[in-house]
Amino acid sequence: MRLLHTSDWHLGRSFHRVGLLDAQAAFIDHLVATARAERVDAVLVAGDVYDRALPSLPAVELFDDALHRLAALGVPTVMISGNHDSARRLGVASGLIDRAGIHLRTDPAGCATPVVLADEHGPVALYGLPYLEPALVREEFTLDRAGHTEVLSAAMTRVRADLAARPVGTRSVVLAHAFVAGGAPSDSERDITVGGVAAVPADVFEGIDYVALGHLHGCQTISDRVRYSGSPLAYSFSEADHRKSMWLVDLGADGSVAAERVDCPVPRPLARLRGRLGELLEDPAHARHEGSWVEATLTDPHRPHEPMARLRKRFPHALALAFEPERTDAGAHASYAQRLRGRTDRQIAEDFVTHVRGTGPDTAERGVLRDAFDAVRSDAARAETD
Repeated sequence: MRLLHTSDWHLGRSFHRVGLLDAQAAFIDHLVATARAERVDAVLVAGDVYDRALPSLPAVELFDDALHRLAALGVPTVMISGNHDSARRLGVASGLIDRAGIHLRTDPAGCATPVVLADEHGPVALYGLPYLEPALVREEFTLDRAGHTEVLSAAMTRVRADLAARPVGTRSVVLAHAFVAGGAPSDSERDITVGGVAAVPADVFEGIDYVALGHLHGCQTISDRVRYSGSPLAYSFSEADHRKSMWLVDLGADGSVAAERVDCPVPRPLARLRGRLGELLEDPAHARHEGSWVEATLTDPHRPHEPMARLRKRFPHALALAFEPERTDAGAHASYAQRLRGRTDRQIAEDFVTHVRGTGPDTAERGVLRDAFDAVRSDAARAETD
C-alpha cells in the first residue's frame, strides 16, 4: 500500500507579515498532482491543518478546495487535528465528509476506531490520534494527573487492543501530533511543554508498522517506522536549511516500510546573513541571495543609519533585522533574544526570579511555576475548543 504523508500545512499563516496563501495553494496543487502521479492509496495529514483555531475565510476556502480535489481523485484521506487547530471546528460535518473518503479524526474518544483500507495483501488499519492536550483528555483516559507521555500511552493502549482483535496479518498505521524524543524543533512550533516535559519516547508506538507524525517542521526520521514529514513551507528563518518535502511510503505485505522524499515547491529561498552592513552590501558572495527572503544580523559596533532601507536596495525581500554588535565580552553583552533562545517560558520565569531575588527558585517554587504555566496552557486550549 502506497501512502503520502504530510502535515503542518498551517493554512492562513504568514511569513514575517508576507502572506503565504498563494504558496500554500501551490502546495495543494503539488499534493494533488503527486497523489495522482504516484497512484497513492491514501493521503495522511498529521495535524495543524490551520494555523489558528479561528482560521481566515481564505484559509477555509483553500482547505475546502483541497478536500474536494482529493475526494474527486478517489484517494482516501486520513487527517487529524493538531495543537494549532480547533478540534471541534475542524471536525464539524466529519461524519458526512467521511462518506466522500475524507476521514477527519479530531475526537480523542475515537482514537481506536481506524479507517480500514485493503490492498492485494489484506487489510491496513489507519488510526488517527488527534493532538492530545493532557489537561483536556485526562478524564477520557481516566488519568488523575498526566503529561504527554501518559495520555499518548493510554491512547496507544486502546489502539493495540483494537488491533489485537483484528484478523492476523492486519497491518497498522498511526497518525499522531506530538513532540517525539529524538526530533529536532525549530522556532516556528508552538511550545507544548506540560509539567516541564514536551517530548514523548518513540517506544510509545512500539509494534506499529508506520507512524506518521506531525508537529515538528523539519522532515526527519526518528526510526525507519517513525517519521515526521515536516511542514511543506518554511515558517521561520530557523528553517532556512530545511528541505521541505513529503514522505512517499510503501507499506509491504509483511509491514515493511520503504520511504522516499518528494520535494515541495519553494516560493522563495531563505537566507540568514551576518556581518557589518557595508560587508553585506558589497560582498559578491551574497549575490545569490538577492532574490531571497533575508534575515540580516548586523555586527556593526554602532547602529547604522536606516539599515533596512539600505539593505533592501540590494536585497528587496529583506524581512528581518537584528543587531549584535561585535564586543570583546560577547556573553556579558548578548542580546535579549540571544539569552532567551532555546529556553522555555518556565525557564525564563525561573531566570527572572533569580535575577530579582539573587537566588533561584527552590523545588516547591519550581512546582508552583510549572503548575501556573500548565494552567495557562490548559485555559488557552479550552478557550480554543469553545
